[in-house]
Amino acid sequence: MLRRMVIACWVVVALAVVAGAADARPRHSIDATPFAHAPCSVLDGQPCTPSTCSVFNHGPCIPEIDYPIGENLQVTVLSVPAKNDAAKYQKPDHDLDTIGDLFAALRSCWSPPPVDDAREGMQMSVMFSFKRSGAMIAAPRMTYATPGVSTDLRNNYLKAIHASLDACAPLPFTPGLGGAIAGRPIMIRYVDNRALQKESGAK
Repeated sequence: MLRRMVIACWVVVALAVVAGAADARPRHSIDATPFAHAPCSVLDGQPCTPSTCSVFNHGPCIPEIDYPIGENLQVTVLSVPAKNDAAKYQKPDHDLDTIGDLFAALRSCWSPPPVDDAREGMQMSVMFSFKRSGAMIAAPRMTYATPGVSTDLRNNYLKAIHASLDACAPLPFTPGLGGAIAGRPIMIRYVDNRALQKESGAK
């Protein structure tokens, strides 16, 4: 009986020592402000924001937040923008430094096919990437077109897309934006929302 009491006392003392050592570990405050941090590694002895979780982290684990743009940069370009969006279709008068600048430049480039070679409501999506210099890595590749349209109509829009982008490229990227988006896939969805029947009837 005495032996059991002694063993129990030793267990309690050992647990108290371990708990005290854990509390004595230096505590690191977490800066929860997004992107206000130094890059983290699995060998860092602290949680940081954002943080990747691994066997070397003592927690808490915070989900990793990557660069604040998606893997795909996606933008929709209308042939006739809404009045409230007119500013988004104006070409920036300075080197492109943000994603918003990039999208505005891409929108301002668009010249849809002539009325006789177009179709109201036609949609087409293309994907391509830029180099750091602002030049396109390769010609845009069509990823979607409105189902049921003729090959000639698809070609009319694809030619208009190529001509529009070629007329704008290379885009004037700042070094920061060029490094951030170089090689990233960019997808543009073109929507021809012109009232083509009304325009044709007015002639």
